[in-house]
Amino acid sequence: MAEKRRKFTAEFREGAVRIVTETGKPAPEVAKNLAINETTLASWVSRAKWSGKAAPEDKDALVARLTAENAALKKENKEPGMERDVLKRCMVLWVK
Repeated sequence: MAEKRRKFTAEFREGAVRIVTETGKPAPEVAKNLAINETTLASWVSRAKWSGKAAPEDKDALVARLTAENAALKKENKEPGMERDVLKRCMVLWVK
């Protein structure tokens, strides 16, 4: 009996290719982690390189993008900390 072929969404394929191109991990390792065939992932990476979608980001652009993302996450993380402090103060007043 023939096996049923799995179908992958375009988002999944693009994500897998991005993992290989951006992290520099070898395709067989990424394929094993994602539970897909090595040759399947290799063909996706090859197609992406030929179409120009997998061009590696230059180092300055990558650093700028990561710096901006880090700043946004720090700003986002500040608010829950302030809310926690207010709740702590309220609990102290309520207990007294």
